[in-house]
Formats: sequence, structure tokens, C-alpha cells
Amino acid sequence: MTDRVTASPYHLGFLILTLCLGVSAVNTFAQTETPPDPSAPKSVTIPAVKEKKLANGLKVAVVERKASPIVTIQLLVKSGAADEAADKAGLANLTASMLTKGTKTRSATQIAEDMEFLGGSLDTGAGWNNSVVTATVLSDKVDQAMAILSDVVLNPAFDQKELDLLKSQTLDGLTYNLKQPGFLANYVASKYSFDEHPAGGTPASLASITRDDVAAFHDKFYKSNMAVLIFTGDISLERAAAASEKAFGSWKASPASTRAERVGSSSTEKDKDIVKRMLVIDLPNSGQASVNYVEPVFVARSSKDYYPANVLNSVLGGGYSSRLNLEIRIKRGLSYGAGSGFAWRQNQANFATRTQTKNESAAEVASLVIDELKKLRDTSVASNELVPRKSVLTGNFGRNLETTNGLAGAISDLYSFGIPTAELNSYMTSTNAVTDAQIRDFAEANLAGGDMIIVGDYSVFKDDLAKRFPDMKIEVIKADALDLSKDSLQK
Repeated sequence: MTDRVTASPYHLGFLILTLCLGVSAVNTFAQTETPPDPSAPKSVTIPAVKEKKLANGLKVAVVERKASPIVTIQLLVKSGAADEAADKAGLANLTASMLTKGTKTRSATQIAEDMEFLGGSLDTGAGWNNSVVTATVLSDKVDQAMAILSDVVLNPAFDQKELDLLKSQTLDGLTYNLKQPGFLANYVASKYSFDEHPAGGTPASLASITRDDVAAFHDKFYKSNMAVLIFTGDISLERAAAASEKAFGSWKASPASTRAERVGSSSTEKDKDIVKRMLVIDLPNSGQASVNYVEPVFVARSSKDYYPANVLNSVLGGGYSSRLNLEIRIKRGLSYGAGSGFAWRQNQANFATRTQTKNESAAEVASLVIDELKKLRDTSVASNELVPRKSVLTGNFGRNLETTNGLAGAISDLYSFGIPTAELNSYMTSTNAVTDAQIRDFAEANLAGGDMIIVGDYSVFKDDLAKRFPDMKIEVIKADALDLSKDSLQK
């Protein structure tokens, strides 16, 4: 008895197409066509940011958009992890997170229920440069949302039980994450390469944070003259200012600036070699290895070099079609993804490339990363590559600004760095104006003398690493001997 084969609708359709067009026509039809050239870059016009300063120094900023009845309110406090002591790393984020864990009149549950009743959302968080509290509601619910927003900002209870629970949850997550190669590499880079502490905290620093620490950080940095209240969406400046005065008019200003200016220790010379130091964190039996090139770049966010840096990053590792992903993932299948990025500070940026791969291919990936960095310095970026990479940036920028939340975040970023808000409307022009020569000049001036940090099972790639980098001194630290609070990184 012979097996019976039933043709699927797809196969029947393909058979009919073959009979009608002929085999050669079908083969031609199936071939991948050359994609069309990118269209001309589009522009975006954003309404001007209107401002009003209240008597207590609180700045109110509004971008009015009536397309939909939604308003995002973001309170930006110009203080973050940069203002916490290294031995209290994680304090800024704990403080921001505790704001929604209860006030003097509302429990954490009541805060959540009150926002849910309004059909809105309320989120908090802190990064290196700032802390934010963000609410999004329908425009007719702004006054009610502002009452909740001001309550969590001005009257946090910092309940001990809530703090203990939050610390426990944060420590549990951190303990798990520190066993992951990519996460651990980021933490090591903070101390080893950028001379910073990890903004998320360490097990020791988080355990040491007390309720008094949280209250003191809030009391020192959450001040009206150190904040900007941003509104985006269906609201006028007049209405926003009135709501802000009602909700935050009693907020006290700081008598003097409590934030010290931080200046990066800029270097006048760069090594010609891409990699100056190589550090391996030996994590036995790790499933993969994390391979990272990291270095501080002494360029301010407000510098004219910001745009060449941004476009360079798009070419190198800013998306699926970027060079790193093309070489490491698409061509060689050595990783699920490879990328790069700049983390901007007031007076510098922390630059890093990041990818994970099999332990067996860690040394090969390190070599590939170095090769791609060299190409940025030594070769041109052709127009047929440069134009699409710019389009990725401008396209993402434009899409991000289509939402009230994305627009508020973009404005918040500018205020954080003291950049005029008019830059919103010059972003696309400035990005598209970047030339190949500017990218090469930036790479030549800044991308050298960095650190290669690899976290993985050293026993697997030890020999290959030594073979590929015979003249490089390789420092090795066992993961279980790591201590991020010490300059030596070792217990």
C-alpha cells in the first residue's frame, strides 16, 4: 500500500502558477529584488515649548497638541544617581520608587486605585542625571492627576515596611542579574572604565540604605527650583500653569544650589591602539560570554559633536542593519545581536559596544569588534550606507514624538542637560547634515585607548584569546572574588 500525499493550498497554488507562467518565470518571480533607494528625508515640526516660572522657582513647560484628548505630565528633578555617594549606590532610584509606595494620606494601594479610577498611569524612576515622575491621563482628568502627583512628590511617607519590601525585591533581582554575563559586564564597566558607581546599586550599598538616607536625599534634591514640570498634549500653558500653582505652589525651593558641577577628567591624548586594557571576569559554567568594548568619551551632550557621535553610533551598532550586527550576527551567526551606544553625562559620554556569544567564539568576536572600530577611523562611510543610517535616527525620533509620553521624555532630556528646547526642531536637520568626514574625525579623536571587558567561562576561550592578542596583558578576576566597591575590583 502506497502512502497518500495531500497537497496543501500553498502547493496547489504554486503548481498552478508554474503551469501558467513556466518554470523560468516562477524562478525570476521568486528572486529577491534589489530594494529601492531611500526616499528623501522627511521633516517634523514641533510646536514651540511655552514656559512659565512659578514664584517658588518651579518651571512649567508646555507643548500643546489637540489631536487627541490625552495629556502626559512629567516632573523632572535634576538629580539622580550622580548625586548619591558610592557607598549608597542605588539611593536615587530607591527614593524615586518609594514615592508611589505611600504618602501621609494615601497607601500604595490607594495611589494605584486612584490612578486606575482616572484611567491613567503613574510611573517613577531615576537615572544617572535625573529623577522623573510621569502621569498620563485624559485631558479632563488633569486636575485630579495633579493632586495625586503632588501628593507623592511632596508628602511621601517612606514607610519602613514598604522600604524593606522594595529593598528585598531589588536585592533579589540584582543577585540574579549579577550572574548574567551581560549585566555583570555593565556593572564592571561602571567602575573599571567610567570611574562611576553602578546606578542600580550593589548588594552591599543597597543593604546599607536606611529610611533616613531616603528621606534625606528627597529633602535635599526634590526642590521646586531644581525641577521642571512638563505637560504635553491637549492642554494650554494657562491651564497647566494654574494647575501647577494649585498643586505645587507650596513646594519649597532650595536656598542654594545643592548640586555640585561634575567635570570629566578629560584626556588630551588618545592611544593609537583601539584597546589599551583587557579585563576578563571569569564566570565558570556560564552559558555565554559577554564581549564589550567600553571607554569614556569626553564630549558634552551640548557639544556640536553630539550629532556626529549619534550618526557614528547608528552606523556602528545602532540597529539591525548596523555594521556590528551585520558582521557578528548576520554574516557569521555568532550572536543573536550586537550593538553600541552612548550614555550621555553632563560633560562626557560613556561609550560601549555590547554582544553575547558562545564562550568558544568570545575571542573571535572581540577581534571583530576591534576591526569595526578601526574601519570607522580608516575608511569612508559610503552614501548608500550613511543615508539609511541617518534615516533610522530621524525615523525613530519622529515616531517617538508622536506620543505625548515620548515628546515629554525628549523635552525632559533637553532640560536635564541645559539645552535649548528649540533643538527639538533642529534634530533632523542637524542629523542629516553630518558628513562622512565628521564621522571619521570623531572616531579618530575619540575611539581609541578603551577597555575590552569579557565576562564568561575563561577556561573555554583562554587559549584563543592569547593567540589573537599575543601582545596584550590580560587581567583575569574570578567572578566570586569581585568587589565593585574597591578600585582593585577584588575582595
